[in-house]
Amino acid sequence: MIIGIDLGTTNSLVGVWKAAAAELIPNALGSLLTPSAVSVDDDGAILVGLPARERLLSHPRQSAASFKRYMGSNRSFQLGARTFRAEELSALVLQSLKADAEAFLGQPVSEAIITVPAYFNDAQRKATKAAGEMAGLKVERLLNEPTAAALAYGLQEGVGDRKILVLDLGGGTFDVSILEMFEGVMEVRASAGDNFLGGEDFVDVIVDRFMAEAGVSAGIPPRSASKELHANLRRQAEIAKRALTDHEQHEIELVHGGVVTRWSITRNDFETASEPLLRRLRAPIERAIRDADLNPDQVTDLVLVGGATRMPVVRRMAARLFQRLPIAQISPDEVVARGAAVQAGLKMRDVALDDVVMTDVAPYSLGINTRSRLADNSFLDGLYLPIIERNTVIPVSRSKQVSTAADGQREVRFRIFQGEARMVADNIEIGQLSVPVPPGPAGKERIDVRFTYDVSGLLEVDLLVVSTGQTVQLVIEGNPGILSQQEIDERLAGLRGLKIHPRDQAENQAVIARAERLYEERLGDERTAIGKLIDDFRILLERQLPSEIENYRTRFSEWLDRVDTTVFS
Repeated sequence: MIIGIDLGTTNSLVGVWKAAAAELIPNALGSLLTPSAVSVDDDGAILVGLPARERLLSHPRQSAASFKRYMGSNRSFQLGARTFRAEELSALVLQSLKADAEAFLGQPVSEAIITVPAYFNDAQRKATKAAGEMAGLKVERLLNEPTAAALAYGLQEGVGDRKILVLDLGGGTFDVSILEMFEGVMEVRASAGDNFLGGEDFVDVIVDRFMAEAGVSAGIPPRSASKELHANLRRQAEIAKRALTDHEQHEIELVHGGVVTRWSITRNDFETASEPLLRRLRAPIERAIRDADLNPDQVTDLVLVGGATRMPVVRRMAARLFQRLPIAQISPDEVVARGAAVQAGLKMRDVALDDVVMTDVAPYSLGINTRSRLADNSFLDGLYLPIIERNTVIPVSRSKQVSTAADGQREVRFRIFQGEARMVADNIEIGQLSVPVPPGPAGKERIDVRFTYDVSGLLEVDLLVVSTGQTVQLVIEGNPGILSQQEIDERLAGLRGLKIHPRDQAENQAVIARAERLYEERLGDERTAIGKLIDDFRILLERQLPSEIENYRTRFSEWLDRVDTTVFS
């Protein structure tokens, strides 16, 4: 059985192709959405999902979220006494989704399709695959998120000649893809995006405006001086962002030093402050339209994906650009996971999907560093030579021939880049490799450089010295985003040694984490009442009487629902 996973910045989902349909799998709390958050409990045990997200406020130094943004980098996260890479935190989320799938299906799961932003680079894709391995999954394919969304809609709406534009604005990334459907073939025409633009940036707009207009004058310290307070502020800003989807105004209340600071923001103020982000959204859209050689009025279907596309300002911008209303039959939070489940069905060769063929494209140009001889016989170094250009249909294998640049050269070192700039210094280096050559005059020895790019977006580079027949294959050196197989195995062993809270205790963990968060937020008698209820519940848990625990948890949750008027899912 192959499962499909949407590994998101804010929330993650898991689905399966079953009975000729994509079906999403609920977690232990009965929700389809599992927050992409990890926390370390006071006893060192790992919490994943909703309990961990609740602890972002009450225990910010032991909790982490939005780590997907740092996949493929050296960024580490300190959770209590432990340090994790983004891959390891993602692996813990994937482990949780795997456990949910196994409980739902009643059988072990070892293979998965995992979605990634279309604009994820080579290091980020390899990091995602490594996270899957650490979670005990064989990653059958990395599927681009916009492609997954179009795949879900393509099958739901039936086949036809259509040009689909997918705007995927998640918590941390933005992707745009243009796909063409004809006679059962889904062909990606172009992709573009921004890996550091998402719903979290719109939350930052509200945080920054609060601090400028009310926070500084109220004596609110900077984030570096009070991580706990700013975790609360970010949560209040997230609530405000969501509330402004349906209301014209929202008030934030922040408690600091026993004093409540109140500040209101209108939808119009929020949208005005978000203008720089909207301009950043337009740039990848325009690039994708140009690369696909389309006019905006040729787009037949406009699909919005990701929770951040619920913001009216984003929906209006999209509708204005393409003069049409977006398709919204599938929840923007769920559509990518459903597409991943469809891809899992394709991988399993389900008969219901026999007529579906899908192609994808390379989101970046990929090439090498080179030099050029100028008119005065001097050389200009650091030029970029693309070998596979962006939006080339994949899988693909392309080659170009280069020659030695200096007399007596014994080795040619190649630096591998992705990007679009003329100078390699302005692109992203993803690896290096070298090949020995017989010494001789400049230009005598020729080397064939072949790039092979697969459907998961993973790159292989092969060098062939024409005169000797010697070949060398790419080995990534010094790239901080890529773990060696030995490092993956070592970190996998480390994750196996962690104490993970049992899945059947998830409801209790979630209630306690939520109550602790409310205790942090409230003051006076309400805080005292919450504290007493938490203590009583902990004592009850120690007694390990399931019927009493369930009865108390139900009543406790109902009481929290009445108190927590700003809860968001």
